[in-house]
Amino acid sequence: MSRVSSLSSPFLLGFDEIERVLDRVGKAADGYPPYNIERVPREGNSPERLRITLAVAGFTRDQLDVTVEESQLVIRGRQQDDKSRQYIHRGIAARQFQRTFVLADGMEVLGADLRNGLLSIDLVRPQPERIVKSISIKECD
Repeated sequence: MSRVSSLSSPFLLGFDEIERVLDRVGKAADGYPPYNIERVPREGNSPERLRITLAVAGFTRDQLDVTVEESQLVIRGRQQDDKSRQYIHRGIAARQFQRTFVLADGMEVLGADLRNGLLSIDLVRPQPERIVKSISIKECD
């Protein structure tokens, strides 16, 4: 049985990639690490930003990697077990993670910082310029 897409309207042309992105986002169900996304208002001349904050307690800066790959913001964390420690109780596991956020066209990552176990990544979307293009109509006889 084939799935009917909500983007299959004849008036929506060229949205195949958006449908693939929506499928990919729907499959990202892992909840680790927890995160917030907030809107940061304009300050002076700086534009409005989005800030993604991930709870990465126990990770050092060297164990975290933030990249942009094919219109996706990818955050990876890698921890190794410390073999020299002998635990009586172990409730905090050394684990790896990968958290991916799909970025809209034009989104730019301004930077990232790690403070008190929270990794914050600021993004901005430059305002697109309005373009009106006139299409000439050829007369064919």
